[in-house]
Amino acid sequence: MQFHVSGYQTGDPMTMPAQGVGVDRPKDLPETMDVLIVGCGPAGSIAAAQLSQFPNINTRMIEKRGHRLELANADGVHSRTMETFQAFGFAHEIYAEAHTITDMTFWKPDPKKPEHVARESSVRELPTKFSEWPMMLITQTRIIDHFNRYMKNAPTRMEPDYGYEFVDFEVLEDDDYPVKVTLRRSAGDDQGEELQIRTKYLIGADGARSNVRKSLGYRLSGNQANQAWGVMDVLADTDFPDVRKKCTIKANNGRSILLIPREGGFLFRLYVNLGEVPEGNERSVRETPLEEVIAQAQEIINPYKLDVKNVVWHSVYEVSHRITDDFDDRSSDKTNSEYPRVFITGDACHTHSAQAGQGMNVSMQDGFNLAWKLGHVLTGNSPKKLLCTYADERRDIAHRLIEFDKQWSSLMAESNDRLKDPQELETFYTQTAEFNAGYLTEYEPSIITTSVRHQQLAAGYPIGRRFKSAQVGRVCDLVPLHIGHQHTADGRWRVYVFADAPAPNESEVLGSWTYWAEEALPPRLFDIKLIHQQAYTDFDMSDVAQVFKPKAGYFELTDMEHVFGTLEDHDIFEERAISRDGAVVVVRPDQYVAGIFPLDSTEEMASFLNGVFPPIHS
Repeated sequence: MQFHVSGYQTGDPMTMPAQGVGVDRPKDLPETMDVLIVGCGPAGSIAAAQLSQFPNINTRMIEKRGHRLELANADGVHSRTMETFQAFGFAHEIYAEAHTITDMTFWKPDPKKPEHVARESSVRELPTKFSEWPMMLITQTRIIDHFNRYMKNAPTRMEPDYGYEFVDFEVLEDDDYPVKVTLRRSAGDDQGEELQIRTKYLIGADGARSNVRKSLGYRLSGNQANQAWGVMDVLADTDFPDVRKKCTIKANNGRSILLIPREGGFLFRLYVNLGEVPEGNERSVRETPLEEVIAQAQEIINPYKLDVKNVVWHSVYEVSHRITDDFDDRSSDKTNSEYPRVFITGDACHTHSAQAGQGMNVSMQDGFNLAWKLGHVLTGNSPKKLLCTYADERRDIAHRLIEFDKQWSSLMAESNDRLKDPQELETFYTQTAEFNAGYLTEYEPSIITTSVRHQQLAAGYPIGRRFKSAQVGRVCDLVPLHIGHQHTADGRWRVYVFADAPAPNESEVLGSWTYWAEEALPPRLFDIKLIHQQAYTDFDMSDVAQVFKPKAGYFELTDMEHVFGTLEDHDIFEERAISRDGAVVVVRPDQYVAGIFPLDSTEEMASFLNGVFPPIHS
């Protein structure tokens, strides 16, 4: 963490100085703004948090409720999401508060006494080779709290605007604020009053019943799986030995439970299979009494007791897999702009079963993907065509998620004796662990993702996939750390320069690259890191070019924290298969690898970056 950069301070170092629209930010919703986000859930909150880092972009986030969200149903935080939280500076707090999942256990009918269940096997939730972060379990409410705190501490001093309901929008061409939005006050003294505001861009993050999606004329299309589940968060006295582990429990009666331990040491969630939904009975299944759900759970978990003392929250739902017609307004009859102005994210775009814990995680990646792009377009750094990549990239991810979830939810609902292989559930879970954790997202070539032409220079960083962290040693203070943890959600691109073999300050190739970078890669857009092949204890900062020691803050102090070497027991060049001739790995603000370039070819890198930040000179 860096602070004291523009003067000594003794306050919370997470609180950044107010800048731009954050100076004297009005409490009331203004008549015009740059971005209006509808919905304060995970997708909207992460988008707002990212945009809060752009001081001159006026973003407001509205919510129909008149107050903070107090109870939410999402709770699974996958490893990829923990990496994202690291960029926003609160992963360590989530880690301390949440419940860590290390293993998944599988319970089935006891072969000796089939009316009882018995533990058959246990598998690792996610092998450590995939990430330094585990899966965590914590309520969505606390995650939103962290994003809200991050926004409030940001230069723009953002806070949610509660008590506003989205009604409709229209587009007025040839206007500085072309999206005219009608809102209705849904709380407070003026409840029911309608008002109109104007914005440049509109984001619908307002859930599966999204009014923004409906205003675009889009539908969620797909089908129900005819599987009913009761879900409840409970405080219960039980002798079930794996109550603090994530596990599946399949009983002899064909019914099953997915047990999810929650934060705090005592709370846990039960997804209870209520069986198939008879055709035409969709509505009545939702009226299944809570007592029946508890009774089913007690029967499945036999011979163990389940004495439910308190039900914090419960619901009954049918599994559905649906996806929207499009993710932005280019297919809508209500707009005719070449470039999108209206976007939908999260559950407004895709819905699926809750059991794989994908909804919140994928929704946040939607919001993260979109927000940095809006930030750079609105600040004039990037062309408007950048915004087209949001729908193009996230649409494909949603379709892949739906297919995965169909398989998982079907296996969970199937009785054990009807599976093709008794180990089919465990096998599927193990084989899809990397996908489930969020690590098989791979973006296709576009203006922000190159081809794989130079992939062999850094084989451990697949282009289009997330930048996988590794341990290095920081030269200035001899601190071992994870290089991926230095990527903060400030909207900048990351440029990781992996040096060639010569000793520091002796490479002509690296010298030529740094000469080019001093003019081509301004620090306000690019955060440049240098990683040498030599041990981090074998050289010091006097051996490093100025481009890797940028000036920072009001006093233009030298920032020494951008240069790294290898550790004795962790050679990042070996662990990530990086060429000893050097390589440059360019990473997008949302932590995905955009391209890999030879150290001696600045022309290619300049040509690529010109599509994002014209003009970058070669």
